[in-house]
Amino acid sequence: MLLAIDSSLGTSVAVVDYERGIIAERSIHDTRRHAEVVGTLMREVLAESGVETSELSGVVAGMGPGPFTGLRIGIAAARAFAFGAGKPVAPVVSHDAVALEWYASGGEGELLVVTDARRRENYWSRYSGTDAARLPIRIDGPGLSKPHEIVVGAATRHEVDRVSAGHLGLVAEYTWAAGRPFAADEPLYLRSPDVTPSAGKRVTS
Repeated sequence: MLLAIDSSLGTSVAVVDYERGIIAERSIHDTRRHAEVVGTLMREVLAESGVETSELSGVVAGMGPGPFTGLRIGIAAARAFAFGAGKPVAPVVSHDAVALEWYASGGEGELLVVTDARRRENYWSRYSGTDAARLPIRIDGPGLSKPHEIVVGAATRHEVDRVSAGHLGLVAEYTWAAGRPFAADEPLYLRSPDVTPSAGKRVTS
């Protein structure tokens, strides 16, 4: 069983299992309250699932793409919980969770996942379908573009305002079961933070 956390859009937390699927999931779509809600959501899903921390095999962290401020909070929460529990962290690209949910619900063919990157830009990832392990096949992205620059082509454009931590966790379960490597353990900010440190004032005499 895995505890999965994603804050690339709103904040979503879930407990999942390869055999049982999504056992418990809680999400809040507010994009400005990640730090205030993530701890509460973690406690709620663990209580609802009846799963003890010792029963977890690991913690899944959604690595984005997402804006710097929100995304880093979910990743930090996942790493801190995993460290305290003595569990490994499994990094997963957040768009892969969106694609898995879409294909699992009956979607077919090429898919273009699009999410809000703010500043009138979008994050995007392109998929061709799923493989024998039920994992979505990402053929391009994640990328960052202006809306008019994104080429849809033959794909179904799927714009979403949420990422399911439940499906994020299932991507990790299927990846592990198939013996595949996890995503790189690096947040996918794709651009610099909105706020940068001041260079300071230069004093002359």
